[in-house]
Amino acid sequence: MRIISNKALRDFAILHPQSETALQEWRKRMEATTSNSYSELKTAFNSVDKVGNYYIFNIAGNHYRLIAAIHFNTQTVYIRDVLTHKEYDLWKP
Repeated sequence: MRIISNKALRDFAILHPQSETALQEWRKRMEATTSNSYSELKTAFNSVDKVGNYYIFNIAGNHYRLIAAIHFNTQTVYIRDVLTHKEYDLWKP
């Protein structure tokens, strides 16, 4: 899958340096993945959940949440936000 864009991950890692390794590992794994549906994505990423039109990934043992819009037909992932667990609790889809 193609990720749009890594800048969101880098920006979050500037504020939360301990997240950088886990975020970049997620990016590399996602780029190596081909999924045509949520069920296929769930097989590749057991911790992913679907909330409304977004896909929520637990990062670094659930310390962070990555919110993405995924277009399976074009194999494109749009990173909407990366949040701490506390910030995610306030997030509304």
